[in-house]
Amino acid sequence: MTGKLKVKSLLLNNSKVIENYFFMTIIQVIGSLIGIIIYPYLIRKLGSESYGLYVFAFSITSYFFKIIAFGFSMPGIKAISLNTDNSKLKSEVISSIISAKYYLSFISSIFFVTSIYFIPFLHQNKWIYFMCFTQVISEIYLSNWYFQAIQKMRIVAFIQVGIRLLSLPFIFFFIKTESDILIYALIVSLSNILAALISIRYIVSNEDISIYFVSPQKLKIYFKDALPFFWSSSAGMIKTESITTIIGIFFNMTDVAQYDLANKILQLPRIITSSINDAIFPKIIKDTQRSVIKKIIKYEVILGVVVMLLITVFGYWLVLLLGGKGMINAYPITVILSVTILQNLVIGAYYVFIFVPNDRYYYITKNQIVSFLSFFVLCSASLLIVQNIYVVLISLVLSGSFEIIYCNYLIKKHNLS
Repeated sequence: MTGKLKVKSLLLNNSKVIENYFFMTIIQVIGSLIGIIIYPYLIRKLGSESYGLYVFAFSITSYFFKIIAFGFSMPGIKAISLNTDNSKLKSEVISSIISAKYYLSFISSIFFVTSIYFIPFLHQNKWIYFMCFTQVISEIYLSNWYFQAIQKMRIVAFIQVGIRLLSLPFIFFFIKTESDILIYALIVSLSNILAALISIRYIVSNEDISIYFVSPQKLKIYFKDALPFFWSSSAGMIKTESITTIIGIFFNMTDVAQYDLANKILQLPRIITSSINDAIFPKIIKDTQRSVIKKIIKYEVILGVVVMLLITVFGYWLVLLLGGKGMINAYPITVILSVTILQNLVIGAYYVFIFVPNDRYYYITKNQIVSFLSFFVLCSASLLIVQNIYVVLISLVLSGSFEIIYCNYLIKKHNLS
């Protein structure tokens, strides 16, 4: 078989994987591009302090969203991927996950309202927190995981991208001064809620799915399967989101805005790289080969290094273009954080291609706990000596290295590679 025929055969045999990856990536890439396009307008109209407050508020509410998500996505993807023609089972899975999220959202809402009224620095800007928290509705009905499992990401891509584009005129029309930060939060929240509701409506109307409430007693198996992912993703999310929280508490909202700008620049390469593992997963789960997995990880390491070099070379000019001279301190932050792209690629491959297919979910949890604890120990110790934003970022990068080391330890110890 010639090289050309091999390539053609490879593309045909993996057409669904390629399509899934393309649309999974498109959703995030266009979302990221829209964020980058409107960023110069927002940072100049709202100001770094006001915009930083929104980033900080969203970071705080993200903790509650993680509780509601509870790690249901990966077990849900696995169950649906292995039963794509079983409508009854698919209905049971999606109904159970939505029901579980409803119960968790009720509990989360009680804790959220209590926190707002009893923690002074939250109560001071309570309306921005309440506005961000309304996105709990979109978290309940978030259905990307279902479309990923049935490999029809194009549907949810059209919905989410379309809604996001429709929100742009409202942003440019209504956002004029720093005092419009609440309006901006409202526009973002309504956009996400509308996209989630339309997606779930499509599933009911076109996928032969019935959605119904499931009693808590019948959800035990779903919580049990999702619990390892909850602990692992929560540890990772708390580690990541706590950087915004730490910067906001120890430094100021302008520093939060600079950290956010660095993340926006890195968001596009993160999306492109992170979607690779997710897109390949439905195929790998049915036919795992160690040689293939090793080759994937090798190529991902090379890709990660290339991305880091590109960010180092072009990052300065991107910061200057998007934020202006007043935000130039975001450049060294961007360079330091670029290391996490390589780390996340490798760690994600270990999780998705080795731990999950071998049903070693709790290895993911253990690994995340190691990363979580190493970050907070390093960060706390460093801040006691030097109160500098860079020690927080370096602690994050070092914790990622500990994560990779522990992954390799588990894989070799239990002969999983």
